[in-house]
Amino acid sequence: MNRLLHTIIFIAILHICSCGSKSDVLTPAPDTKKSPVLNSMLLNGAAFGTTMLNTTTRPTIRLSFSQPINPSSLAAVILTDNNGSPVAINSIASKGDSVITVTTQSKLANLSKYTFTISTTLQSASGKGLQNAISSSFVTQLDSSRKFPVLSDNALLDTVQQRTLRYFWDFAHPVSGLIREGSKHDPDLVTSGGSGFGVMALLAGASRGFISRSDVLVRLQKMIGFLKNTAQTFHGAYPHWLNGSTGSVIPFSANDNGADIVETAYLIEGLVCARQYFNGAASAETNLRADINTIIDRVEWNWFRQNGQNVLYWHWSPDKGWQMNVAIQGWNECLISYVLAAASKNYSIPKTAYDDGWARGGAIKNGKTFYNIVLPLGEDYGGPLFFEHYSFLGINPNGLSDAYANYQQQTKNHTLINYSYCKTNPKNYFGYSDSVWGLTASDIKGGYTASSPNNDLGFIAPTAAIASLPYTPDESMGALKFFYYVLGNQLFKNFGFTDAFSLDVLKNNAAWFSDSYLAIDQGPIIVMIENYRSGLLWKLFMSDPEVRAGLTKLGFTGF
Repeated sequence: MNRLLHTIIFIAILHICSCGSKSDVLTPAPDTKKSPVLNSMLLNGAAFGTTMLNTTTRPTIRLSFSQPINPSSLAAVILTDNNGSPVAINSIASKGDSVITVTTQSKLANLSKYTFTISTTLQSASGKGLQNAISSSFVTQLDSSRKFPVLSDNALLDTVQQRTLRYFWDFAHPVSGLIREGSKHDPDLVTSGGSGFGVMALLAGASRGFISRSDVLVRLQKMIGFLKNTAQTFHGAYPHWLNGSTGSVIPFSANDNGADIVETAYLIEGLVCARQYFNGAASAETNLRADINTIIDRVEWNWFRQNGQNVLYWHWSPDKGWQMNVAIQGWNECLISYVLAAASKNYSIPKTAYDDGWARGGAIKNGKTFYNIVLPLGEDYGGPLFFEHYSFLGINPNGLSDAYANYQQQTKNHTLINYSYCKTNPKNYFGYSDSVWGLTASDIKGGYTASSPNNDLGFIAPTAAIASLPYTPDESMGALKFFYYVLGNQLFKNFGFTDAFSLDVLKNNAAWFSDSYLAIDQGPIIVMIENYRSGLLWKLFMSDPEVRAGLTKLGFTGF
């Protein structure tokens, strides 16, 4: 009995002494859960890492993992569009659930940026999540299919001119017949300079038979009657903007509420062409010419020398005076102002105003080389292309020279520099090419700017390349065909080409196309196409005796 008791006590002591020893702690079972590791990610068979370009609109993404994936966690695989909205996809597992193939349920939009994401909620079959989220993006390709039937070059130019003419014929102000500033502006807001471009556009339309000569005459009688008798003027000059119903000035800015001599020059440029075009002996045409003469002859060009200085000033206001104080000095779009001021019968300016003011005593010259092309005049790289359009809707640069430049070389070389800049694309904007080029003033996304190589925000204006047809026919026709055939479903609308576009999906996330039109961009398209085809507006303007006298006075030769 004592022996049994001793044994029990001994066992109890051993048990007490063994408590808390390592040998008594239970070892936990090993963790068999493993995080999935992405071995490869392929987009249409190519490694998918940084942003990929020119992706098909029905892409396939193949994911290969280190171990099987839990199919119930595939909601972690997400595709979103440029607005961040989810895109419907199918995610199919294969090869023992270690390979996931992702496809879209429907075709994606062309020229759009998409982001592909795998979140950390993706789990392996063993139940452990992805350690780090994965994200990459791709840009879908341009739809390069032809949107319209292929036409001969002449038929294509007819189509573009005729459609663009609608802006000046159908969209003109119903009371005055003057040209509205833009399709997004107040419908009563008309532009004096754009109306001058519109007159030239109507003459091109009549010459082509798009509108009858008699109908254009009636329209011009309305426009010119309003300009002569109703529209507000200041020392004979018109404001930039007018009310198309009342003729009263609409301020362009707080201090720009009076005369704009540059916009007036564009208007007179068109009226000179009309005076030369309607040269018949019938009373309707003789009366039209008489009214045009009244308008032209009363512009006090020399008033805008601001007290006799050897330079023209852009603005004058009846209550602000010369507060804008913008001297018109070259090189820019304003050459026409000096030519017409020198040509004036009653208020002419001296040649010294041209030499000292416009040409800045010769400082107008450039002479540097850009892209192996010499630029005779102006700022480096030439500035926006409207510099070579607005004055040269009427002035024929071919063979024209003065003390400062050969203007055939100036207009061509400036355009080629603009073309070469876009083709070279130093800012790497997606979409720029030898078919997508042309920087000038236009609407852009969220505003308006004068685009140029020195102010390039990634927006192309069709007017820039198309209105350069007389200077760079091959390069401009290539751009026109791309704009029409490839982008035409989004770019060629009721009044012709809309104002601007961007294909730069990398910076904008999606292609952008303006839905607006501006008179000063539509006008050069139809007019310069006509100058390319027949030289019509050049012939009209350059045949005017007063214009020729003005050019001679300023020292021009070769016209």
